[in-house]
Amino acid sequence: MIPRISLLIASLHVVLYVALSLRVVLHRNAAKVGIGTGGDPVLARKVRVQANFGEYVPLALLMLALLELAAFDTRLLWSLGLALLLARVLHAVGLGGSAGYSVGRTGGAVLTFLLLLAMAGLGIWRFVAAATLA
Repeated sequence: MIPRISLLIASLHVVLYVALSLRVVLHRNAAKVGIGTGGDPVLARKVRVQANFGEYVPLALLMLALLELAAFDTRLLWSLGLALLLARVLHAVGLGGSAGYSVGRTGGAVLTFLLLLAMAGLGIWRFVAAATLA
């Protein structure tokens, strides 16, 4: 079985990650900063947006693919995957615009955590359900 839903959702996340990475690269080139942030607070935020994405998204996409391989309903998989994409866009826009509190940053972070916990719960549930049937 090819995890087609996860493949598309992961591909969309890769496009977003490349866009976030290009923002960092272009800013570094303009500011002539090779390593670190050079004390530039805007560059620091762009670096954190990209890094935060890299910290949370791989695990979420792995969970999504495993849930798909475990034959969860496609509507659930689409909902989880698209909600993750929305969460990461909200977070990127929110943190990218301000280092302080923002609805996008907070909403994106909370939604990401809830999605990770929901996917973990579904995985645990599937394991326990399969164990009791065996």
